[in-house]
Amino acid sequence: MTPRPSSSGFVFYRLLTRIMAPAVPLLLRRRVARGKEDPARLGERFGCASQARPPGRLVWFHAASIGESLSVMPLVERFLAAAPDISVLVTTGTVTSAKLMEERLPPRALHQFVPLDHPDHCARFLDHWRPDLAVWVESEFWPNLIAAAHACGAPLALVNARITESSFGKWRRAPRFVADLLSCFSVTTAQDAASAERLRGLGSSSVLRLGNLKHDAPPLPHDATELARLRGEIGARPVWIASNTHEGEERAAAEAHLRLAQAHPNLLTIVVPRHPARGASVAAECRGLGLQVAQRSTGDRIAPATNIYLGDTLGEMGLYYMLAGIAFIGGTLNPAGGHNPFEAARLDSALIAGPSGFNFVEAYAAFEKANAMTRIAGAPALADAVGRLLADEALRRRMAASASAVASADSGAASRAFEALFPLLPAAGSAAHA
Repeated sequence: MTPRPSSSGFVFYRLLTRIMAPAVPLLLRRRVARGKEDPARLGERFGCASQARPPGRLVWFHAASIGESLSVMPLVERFLAAAPDISVLVTTGTVTSAKLMEERLPPRALHQFVPLDHPDHCARFLDHWRPDLAVWVESEFWPNLIAAAHACGAPLALVNARITESSFGKWRRAPRFVADLLSCFSVTTAQDAASAERLRGLGSSSVLRLGNLKHDAPPLPHDATELARLRGEIGARPVWIASNTHEGEERAAAEAHLRLAQAHPNLLTIVVPRHPARGASVAAECRGLGLQVAQRSTGDRIAPATNIYLGDTLGEMGLYYMLAGIAFIGGTLNPAGGHNPFEAARLDSALIAGPSGFNFVEAYAAFEKANAMTRIAGAPALADAVGRLLADEALRRRMAASASAVASADSGAASRAFEALFPLLPAAGSAAHA
């Protein structure tokens, strides 16, 4: 057994999670009521597995939600291709990511919800799964789970790490605590130079810059039959999309549509909320502005009078991007920090984003420098940015081509990460855990 982190901050954290344990069932019931937990799989949150551990070597990836889990799919495929005795476990913490993983994971790969960060739940989870290699993705640190996995003897790695300026400031208030956590990782890779520097500042002894895994993700899939049907319904109408939107951004898109429709009366605006469960409220808000809304989750068709096509479904972003060549990236007109621009860039889209982008600082800067992305100061400028591209197809094509070039410029990150991780995996027939 490897010693656990022992700083006073870590000891206090473990004690705090035990003290708070009686409140957890109430918290979970509230999350179930809001659709944020799967009631049929609540046992997984307490470390109770709903599937058997496959025989052979097991590589465990923990990814917080949709974006992180999709970014490691190329790594999952490389590990599975490396040897027939290797299986992969992916854990996430959201209902939406769980549904997506059920659809996307290949044979010999399975999904579970990550256990809540209580010592007993973590121990139960690890006793069952006994991973031979544990890989954390980006920035979701669960101290008890990290420490317990490290204590079991399994090699740990942190890949595509992202540390924002805000989280760096918070972690610096507990330097011994975060240094203890980072010392558990045998390999650490950062997705950008700023994150690498911040990780070093927090005590990580060796940080590799291998590129951003999100640059390597394949284009989002789509249903070809549905694409043909929807294109038939849309016809020659001009189209743009507001994707991964948060509260307030749907209204901004709807108001932009009203302005743009003066010059483009046949305009269709596709709105895809980040959280599909908000679909009904988004539809009501748009209808309140006098717009005709077709809601995909209820099977509505796109009619000639439809103004807004509401993509309130999961796992169909590739389909929506294929319908529109102009993409506003959500989470940039509010404090969310922006969402993944690479998905739209790979599917022939000129990009538009607001001022908030701390989740993808280097990426947004690269797209902007390449004239692939228009940055706007706020919601009132959205209509002008979209209108400029609707009126100039040659400009839209140049921007989309530049976006595609930027998205593929750092390809190879998954291969480099796999080369760093695979040596950590024990040889067939041996075990990293003891």
